[in-house]
Amino acid sequence: MDRIIKSALISVFYKDGLDPIVHKLHELGVTLYSTGGTQTFIEQLGIPCTSVESVTGYPSILGGRVKTLHPKVFGGILARRDFEEDQKHVQEYDIPFFDLVIVDLYPFEETVKHTTDEKSIIEKIDIGGVSLIRAAGKNFKDVCIIASRNQYGGLLELLEKQNGNTSLDDRRHFAAAAFTECAHYDVAIAAYFNRTEDISHFQLSYGNKYWLRYGENPHQHAVFYGNLNELFEKLNGKELSYNNLVDVDAACQVIAEFSNPVFAIIKHTNVCGIAERPDISAAWDAALAADPESAFGGVLVTNQPVNAEVAKKISELFFEILIAPAYDDDALSLLKTKKNRILLQQKKSFRPQTEYKRILNGVLVQQADDKNYAEWMEAGGHDSTDKEKEDLLFANIVCKHLKSNAIALVKNKQLIGKGCGQTSRIDALRQALDKSKQFGFSLEGAVLASDAFFPFDDCVKLAYESGIKAVIQPGGSVRDNDSIQFCKNHNMALVITQTRHFKH
Repeated sequence: MDRIIKSALISVFYKDGLDPIVHKLHELGVTLYSTGGTQTFIEQLGIPCTSVESVTGYPSILGGRVKTLHPKVFGGILARRDFEEDQKHVQEYDIPFFDLVIVDLYPFEETVKHTTDEKSIIEKIDIGGVSLIRAAGKNFKDVCIIASRNQYGGLLELLEKQNGNTSLDDRRHFAAAAFTECAHYDVAIAAYFNRTEDISHFQLSYGNKYWLRYGENPHQHAVFYGNLNELFEKLNGKELSYNNLVDVDAACQVIAEFSNPVFAIIKHTNVCGIAERPDISAAWDAALAADPESAFGGVLVTNQPVNAEVAKKISELFFEILIAPAYDDDALSLLKTKKNRILLQQKKSFRPQTEYKRILNGVLVQQADDKNYAEWMEAGGHDSTDKEKEDLLFANIVCKHLKSNAIALVKNKQLIGKGCGQTSRIDALRQALDKSKQFGFSLEGAVLASDAFFPFDDCVKLAYESGIKAVIQPGGSVRDNDSIQFCKNHNMALVITQTRHFKH
């Protein structure tokens, strides 16, 4: 059923973008009602506006906490136009109808981001706004609700095309958006209070719905919720896909571990090449050398600005995405010659604090794996040398970002072999050794990192036979002593960290 807008209640925190709507409503002969700063804004446009105070007979009180919470306001929103008893009450108590309600909410999330002062945060918990939105949404059969400045464009288009008329479908659409705004707002407030409370509900809300081309496979639909613009500026290329986003997430988590110049190559969330060097060009050469086959079609990431020299080298390889904190102009010109090549300029480092995963009919929530090792216990035949220790630390970080079961082989802060996603640890080591041999690396002086303990001593035995003399692993097996004793007997360094890095 169509409804023509004859009266509108407008009370908003954000005024930007409101003036063309106010002008259009005035042009259509709509009676405007408002409060406080919004009323002043409307009147400064030269448009007449009736104060809510003149309707209710009450001023704004309690420092602005109570302005619209009154039966004459909510009666005018909730009154059912086709319900006889409601009509009697409207006439008896002289309640004006409101056909359109434009209300937004105090910026609670923004306030939490910018201050820790609880008094300021609490004052940004909206009461009247949420109540008005819910009332208008509930009565969408008769009332149109606009609950966010993001909907101003849609409202203005509707007003211009339909001359102030709204259909039931229009009003239902805006009501759905309004309840979504309220739900997101309430989740943010609950999250603030639940930081220190053990509440039994899992709640999470992300806005900015973005349809992807498809999901993990072409027959799967997929959507991303979130604001990528907070993290990146996209400088070139096609739209990011589902798989692209998964790999970009993995790449950003890896590169956040390092401060010295590092280049990494990611394929299906696993690190297939990574190296630390004094400069970015040398880091790229070493990262690519680790596995140039797997690098094809990968996601590249560095923590250094990309110059023309590196851009030229990178352009010899087909890759999906390059992520860097900055690009020289000539490097950018060269990299942009491929129109589909995605170039992302990372604005800030990304380290998630919490991880979520759908499991069965529920959700798993865990703290992110933000620890590299709990302790450094030398348990082998010799204590690790300074050079071995540098490589062991590097290998341990790399291994942390491989799918379990995982083994990383490192030499001179360069990944030279990796095994990941294997169903046994010895198979992961065999895969890592095969990779290193395939690309011509000598294992003499290399180190080994394992994401979890060795259930048997077979891994340290095979490592020793291959030329590896230093190992890092979390320990915790009932047969730890088997591996410890072998390392002691063969003068291998063995570091136990007490920190497992399973990744599934």
